Amino acid sequence: MRELQPRVAIYKTSGINCDAETAFAFNLAGGKAEIVMSEDLKKGEKKLFDYKILTFPGGFSYGDDLGSGTVATLELDTYLGDKLQRFKETGLILGICNGAQMLVRSGLLPMGTLEDRQATLDRNNSGKFLGRPVRLSFERSICVFLQDPEPNSPIELQVAHGEGKFVMSPSILSQIESNRQVIFRYVDPKGLPTQEYPFNPNGSPNAIAGITDPSGRIVGLMPHPERSILKSQYPNWRRMGDFKPQGLEFFERMVKYASQM
Repeated sequence: MRELQPRVAIYKTSGINCDAETAFAFNLAGGKAEIVMSEDLKKGEKKLFDYKILTFPGGFSYGDDLGSGTVATLELDTYLGDKLQRFKETGLILGICNGAQMLVRSGLLPMGTLEDRQATLDRNNSGKFLGRPVRLSFERSICVFLQDPEPNSPIELQVAHGEGKFVMSPSILSQIESNRQVIFRYVDPKGLPTQEYPFNPNGSPNAIAGITDPSGRIVGLMPHPERSILKSQYPNWRRMGDFKPQGLEFFERMVKYASQM
């Protein structure tokens, strides 16, 4: 059944701290977001399949003491594994920053199969946590909700991470490139993909900032689109004239697609 206002589950567990602004972003984009505690999903008090979009927001789940997203990923695999594997058949899955780290460590990215881990997210080459705006190119990809006849000019979102470097074997990297699974790349001031710091904040190969799985329904990205949904979130917004916040467009596309599923 199609929903004009698709329900969005914002996954919440210990240490996640971007849940409220991510829910706000989805609501602003026309969705009906709800912060859902991991314990409620474990106990069955909330039903995963009541939602059209499942989002793992940013933060520091369980303090990232064993590496970003590691403990939260074990929790997902243990309690929601089979359901997550089936959810993408009827809905969309999004991971932002720490949420992307969870999806990669679970195996859902880049190949869409739980417990088949083909990549990881490693420490930034700089060895530092970096929080700043970055420029991204919008790639032609198989992501179902980011289809566009022509890629947009570079967009600007914010990053805030210490472990954002996509790491995978050359064969997997070649596979996701040939499958068109890359959705965003870090670009330099000329709009060209770059390995140069700080334009590429972590050293990801091929300047990868976000990917999707082979179905195009699971997406993970390190930049935070929820931090670019209001004009006032742009440092020079008073000088930018009339413009649409680029993070908001990301959420609007996702909501629109989910409403037609």
